[in-house]
Amino acid sequence: MNESSASLLLLTLIHLLSLVTAYDFLSAASSLSVEHSSDVLHSPDSTFTCGFYSISPNASTFSIWFSRSSKRTIIWSANPLHPVYTWGSKVELDVDGSMVLKDYNGQIVWTNNVSASDAGHDVRARLLDTGNFIVTGKDGAILWQSFDSPTDTLLPTQIITAPTKLVSTNRTIWEKLRVPFNSSTSGAFDTWGHFLGSDNTTFTAADWGPGIMRRLTLDYDGNLRLYSLNMADRSWSVTWMAFPQLCKVRGLCGENGICVYTPVPACACAPGFEVIDPSERTKGCRPKTNISCDVQMVKFAKLPHTDFFGYDMTVHHPVSLDFCKNKCLNDCNCKGFAYWEGTGDCYPKSVLLGGVTLHNLGSTGTMYIKIPKGLEVLEASIPQSQPFGPKYGPDCSTTNKYFIADFLDMLKRDQSESKYLYFYGFLSAIFLAELMFVVLGWFILRRECRELRGVWPAEPGYEMITNHFRRYTYRELVSVTRKFKDELGRGASGIVYKGVLKDNRTVAVKKLGEIDQSEEEFQHELSVISRIYHMNLVRVWGFCSDGPHRILVSECFENGSLDKILFGSKGSKIILGWKQRFDIAVGVARGLAYLHHECSEWVIHCDMKPENILLDENLVPKIADFGLAKLLNRGGSNINVSKIQGTRGYLAPEWVSSLPITAKVDVYSFGVVLLELVLGERVSNMENNEDVEAEMVLGRVSRLLKEKLQLDDIELSWIADFVDARLNGEFNNLQARTMMRLAISCLEEDRDRRPTMENVVQILVLVEDVSGPNVMARVI
Repeated sequence: MNESSASLLLLTLIHLLSLVTAYDFLSAASSLSVEHSSDVLHSPDSTFTCGFYSISPNASTFSIWFSRSSKRTIIWSANPLHPVYTWGSKVELDVDGSMVLKDYNGQIVWTNNVSASDAGHDVRARLLDTGNFIVTGKDGAILWQSFDSPTDTLLPTQIITAPTKLVSTNRTIWEKLRVPFNSSTSGAFDTWGHFLGSDNTTFTAADWGPGIMRRLTLDYDGNLRLYSLNMADRSWSVTWMAFPQLCKVRGLCGENGICVYTPVPACACAPGFEVIDPSERTKGCRPKTNISCDVQMVKFAKLPHTDFFGYDMTVHHPVSLDFCKNKCLNDCNCKGFAYWEGTGDCYPKSVLLGGVTLHNLGSTGTMYIKIPKGLEVLEASIPQSQPFGPKYGPDCSTTNKYFIADFLDMLKRDQSESKYLYFYGFLSAIFLAELMFVVLGWFILRRECRELRGVWPAEPGYEMITNHFRRYTYRELVSVTRKFKDELGRGASGIVYKGVLKDNRTVAVKKLGEIDQSEEEFQHELSVISRIYHMNLVRVWGFCSDGPHRILVSECFENGSLDKILFGSKGSKIILGWKQRFDIAVGVARGLAYLHHECSEWVIHCDMKPENILLDENLVPKIADFGLAKLLNRGGSNINVSKIQGTRGYLAPEWVSSLPITAKVDVYSFGVVLLELVLGERVSNMENNEDVEAEMVLGRVSRLLKEKLQLDDIELSWIADFVDARLNGEFNNLQARTMMRLAISCLEEDRDRRPTMENVVQILVLVEDVSGPNVMARVI
């Protein structure tokens, strides 16, 4: 080998060595990028990895995970509740020791809040063999470490202190809060699987011993579990849990909710209450009617074998049942009481939380809750556990399998009687004839109820659940709509017909056009739509996918869409007042903010306009047709956009300039809707010349408004000329100016200068209930 070849080989080896060591630590003024899968840090023994973890095709978190498990198991995340785009996002380490996680647009999502002036270029970020991610400065001093801010998991040797909390990644209500008056309390579990707290709290893993990888995790269901890793198949197994019976997890079913075993844990509502959100039953239940403080207007519903843990107002023992009833009846703050017949103990409750029903609670305890006197309580509506009964109910995903409850005591008794009759009837020839009729009837009933997908028709609870989001047959929708006779409207995405379901719900049945996706893709988009629920979004009840027919079934509102009322003639039956217009603006903004920022998969509407804003009987706005556009990549890629989507006059410039499509296209369209709420007419109709394009008219109006709003506050007479004349000058000046300023901001050509819908909501809410000239300075 000649000298030149040797030198080249040496340089190559040095370069490769530098690449290897670059991933052992992160040096000052360097960063890790979300786009490059190789941008990760490894612990020296390769047990742990740190980097960007993809939680969906378009969202990621900066996390630490076990490298040796069969599936990536996250043990820490910097931003579990605020994922970043999987394009353009990065985490940077500064020379002062500060570590910053930035989204694709430069927005800071998370920081370690470190600023060491004397750290210099000695700053490094490393991942230790313990799973601790640390930032060190001068002389190796630790400036920050992930062990001090756990998310939902503790690792061996990691100490948890009183102010520290574990937060479940899926349900933020499960927080492991320590006793506030003893801030010195701490605890940790060792490498053998033994946990010891300074307050003598202790537990031990079932596989206690050395050499096993373990993690202590607060799971999505609120239970704290210790997991051990089996190195043979690289799977996790539970070796200890805080609550072997899941229903004993505090507040599992929310306020006024009751946890039952069917036999798996499930959530139900107490009599007189209804679920707040059928898609997320952990939010609890609300009263169907207000409960009066007048003792003559209330009574008690008896719930055998039931208790609500905690929130005892006081304790009385031993007392009679009548004494306990009178104590609660005469206290307006008492929601109910638990009474234990065996001991005479009485526990009045100020809040009904932590409800559970089970026959072996340890005594013959009974819960009595306040309900309106006129409310009839059916036996079938009283939640009861069936821990040893058959497992029944629809197949549910991990996120909701614990929150479905129905009570089939009558059915169970009928089955027992049937077994009795079958046993004795089998001895007679008459039974054979009866059996034939039963089998024939069962087949007929099964065919009629196929749309319930295996749900027994005698179970009204299951029928209610499947009506939340279910699959309809085309024949069923033909009947519901009277052969698609009553047309409500039509647009680019299809024709909408009015229908009435068997339970007398009026629905909008939309025949979708130009749906080219495969059945699998269509089902995926529907699964996203079915999980979306917000008071300012139209509720989608179900769908049909029979052969060429692709149909959506959703809520229907008699007031129709915003355009019919807002742009109606002077003889219109409904003229929107100013407060109604402002409330509509706030509601639509909240609905879009939910789609953009709070959904598990980011949804861009792509066709925001008054025609897609429906109004209920109280004129509350409901955004329709969300999710119909192909779900876009949150990173801004327009790979799924095959053509311009939307309506002229509401289209953002990105659609015609071939720029990547992001949520900012909805912000632009919302800006047009804001102007039209103020004007009372379409912006595109403000120009008499029909040859002038809508975009040109919009540009002129926007520039005119910008000039006017730059005038001093004294010259405000022009605002009255701009606002809809049908209001006769009755409007809020501050709110009108705020809406105009927001509209101009939303209509910026440069999308990066447009606000997010979260920002829009914050600004509108600030002026929702305020007035006066001095507020503007802090609003805009």
